[in-house]
Amino acid sequence: MGTHPSNPSKDLQSGRTLLDLIESNAMLLAPSVKARYGAKLPFLFKVLSINKALSIQAHPNKKLAEQLHAKDPKNYPDDNHKPEMAIAITDFEGLCGFRPLTEIAHFLSYVPALRKLVGEDASKAFIATVQGQENDDSFESTTQNKRALQSAFAALMKSSPGEVASAAKALVSEAETKGHDFAEGGVPSASGKTMAELVVRLNKQFPDDIGLFVLFFLNYVQLSPGEALFLKADDIHAYLSGDIIECMAASDNVVRAGFTPKFKDVQTLVDMLTYNYAPIEEQKMTPQEYPYAVLNRTAYSSGSEVILYDPPIDEFSVVRSVLKGNGSKVTFDPIDGPSIVICTGGKGRISVGSKTEEIKEGYVFFVGATAQLVMESEGDQDDKFITFKAYCEIEDHSNGA
Repeated sequence: MGTHPSNPSKDLQSGRTLLDLIESNAMLLAPSVKARYGAKLPFLFKVLSINKALSIQAHPNKKLAEQLHAKDPKNYPDDNHKPEMAIAITDFEGLCGFRPLTEIAHFLSYVPALRKLVGEDASKAFIATVQGQENDDSFESTTQNKRALQSAFAALMKSSPGEVASAAKALVSEAETKGHDFAEGGVPSASGKTMAELVVRLNKQFPDDIGLFVLFFLNYVQLSPGEALFLKADDIHAYLSGDIIECMAASDNVVRAGFTPKFKDVQTLVDMLTYNYAPIEEQKMTPQEYPYAVLNRTAYSSGSEVILYDPPIDEFSVVRSVLKGNGSKVTFDPIDGPSIVICTGGKGRISVGSKTEEIKEGYVFFVGATAQLVMESEGDQDDKFITFKAYCEIEDHSNGA
């Protein structure tokens, strides 16, 4: 959902694209947004329904995106960065960022197939470097740890297809045989049973894939509905299962390295990553109450809420609204920027000015700048009318606001 030229949204009644609509009426964006990003939406809004693992990937920062696009426009069709946010609609699982170093060292010590691919010397060097340094956040120690992590990860990623296939067979066999005791019981964030199940399941989806080994380097994360992650440019990740709302900067740049039949660019991935390492809790977002909306509650509306997911970038924020019970209503103050609203559950009415439309699961609406937005739930007292609203508003810092 958006104005990306590869597939801009279309008005179902007129067939006109949202890109064309905005280009001919810039006030729908707001002058501040147009001045910053041009005559297009600065974000893409998506729903992903993940039944099979999506590729291990990262999105380049702005400078690298420009370089990749100039060098290889076929595989890198944009010159823009692509930070992104994922909000769970259903229970979700994924891989996100590098694990704490002690966990990686544990797997290199107790997963023979992984150690073989990384190499004995590289594995020993990594373990020796990070031992006792995991909690030292000094610049010198952090730099040393990142260098060791990059060396071990690069050694893994440079394995030949034959080496990966042979090691994968040994890995899957051990996972199937050991179960709970796989990888000596695993690590605090992912038990041996969890890791064994992941290996077996992902091998069925992508047999003998390098991704089976990358998962030992990355945080395994589970989100419940409403929980969220923010991924900066150059953060490695893979989505494994579940339904999510995804919002990102308007770009189509992806550097892939596993769990995919598409173009892979392993060297670029190895070179571009930040090699930040941290527990997954540090990448989860804490939503907050959205202050620019008024809830009109009914007798049955206990549980209604309007919450904001506000990542540390300018291109987008997302508001999740849950209206419970028939007649619960939320009124959003006008903002100086565009919005896209999608309903993921229940049904209701959506109004902008004097215009009112039906909205239910799967319906999508564009809302122009400076428009007051009202949504009201319909249905039984226990029904939940759930919407997500992505928007961009450029804050004015000139007077300290």
